[in-house]
Amino acid sequence: VQLQASGGGLVQAGGSLTLSCAVSGRIVSTSTMAWFRQAPGKEREFVAVNRGESGKRYYAASVEGRFIISKNDAMNTMFLQMNSLKPEDTAVYYCATAGSPVNYWDITAVRSYNYWGQGTQVTVSS
Repeated sequence: VQLQASGGGLVQAGGSLTLSCAVSGRIVSTSTMAWFRQAPGKEREFVAVNRGESGKRYYAASVEGRFIISKNDAMNTMFLQMNSLKPEDTAVYYCATAGSPVNYWDITAVRSYNYWGQGTQVTVSS
């Protein structure tokens, strides 16, 4: 299984970007898929998750109401639509999948995900 993230770039505060994550290889449709981000000098943090077995989506409090996670199973692609971007959203964004369902209590943990994309840089200027 390989993941390829794309769509990052430089945007002004208040702007929007949509990240894509193309998945190659076989994963079950019920796999949990997520986005994380890592800013310089900080640990990788959870951003959003799509639980494949239920279709439910969860977001970090810092992005709730501004970001939307979605996926297109036919295209084997996951998206992260980011609106009203802030300078504090600046980070390298990573897509990840567990390859299987993840327990609800573990969906925000880096250790729950086995497969990771290479990351795409998002920079928000003030």
